[in-house]
Amino acid sequence: MIGYGDRARTQCEVVRLFRETHPDLPPLNQGTISKIEAQYREMGHVRKVPSKRQAVVDDDTKLNLLLALEENPISPARQLARDTFTDNNELKT
Repeated sequence: MIGYGDRARTQCEVVRLFRETHPDLPPLNQGTISKIEAQYREMGHVRKVPSKRQAVVDDDTKLNLLLALEENPISPARQLARDTFTDNNELKT
């Protein structure tokens, strides 16, 4: 919307125009508009970009997690994993 229509607009004007144009949608604020504009200028689109973060876990940590699951079979696996990675400081991204 910044360059939408007949002229360029400030971020404040975009916020106001968006609220007028889409009263049924949750309102945007100037910070959101700023982030969207920065992404568009950097990437040429505003589609959500999937995260490329992946945990790198060594074999010892995997073994510790499996042992913790065996010792505590009713504990939630995510909680055990979180505890294991936090205790060992093995989670690297």
